[in-house]
Amino acid sequence: MKILDILTQESIIPELKGRTKRQVLEELIDAMLQHKPQMDRERLMGVLLDRERLGSTGIGDGIAIPHGKIKDLDQLILSFGRSTQGVDFESMDGKPVHLFFLLVAPESCAGIHLRALAKIARLLKNNSVRKQLGNVTGKDEIFAVIRQEDEDF
Repeated sequence: MKILDILTQESIIPELKGRTKRQVLEELIDAMLQHKPQMDRERLMGVLLDRERLGSTGIGDGIAIPHGKIKDLDQLILSFGRSTQGVDFESMDGKPVHLFFLLVAPESCAGIHLRALAKIARLLKNNSVRKQLGNVTGKDEIFAVIRQEDEDF
């Protein structure tokens, strides 16, 4: 599986405006709705906030991968956002988060959901990738960085 199998260019936010966890999740959901407008925004927000209550999806190194499962979804979907200023996402290392991937999966497919999470985490654990994503500016450039790294995996 490739990240670009589930991430569209329309679902990329080069500069998040939100300064709180909820605001960032709202923006990432809205980006996702560009591709899947039939999704229930409020239900998805509830699922994501429930998951965050179990423990932050801020995994450290300026990365967060909020995720959840939704009934009646037919495929994995992904959005990406970047905050150059950083957002307090209650990350494991206590540092602000700059790079966000929001992953939503069908309720019935745990295996592929976990593989996608692992793939995203591996990609973002690479310091060079994080720096590149922090330095580029537009959707096209962000998409190109992800595409290049996606092919290298």
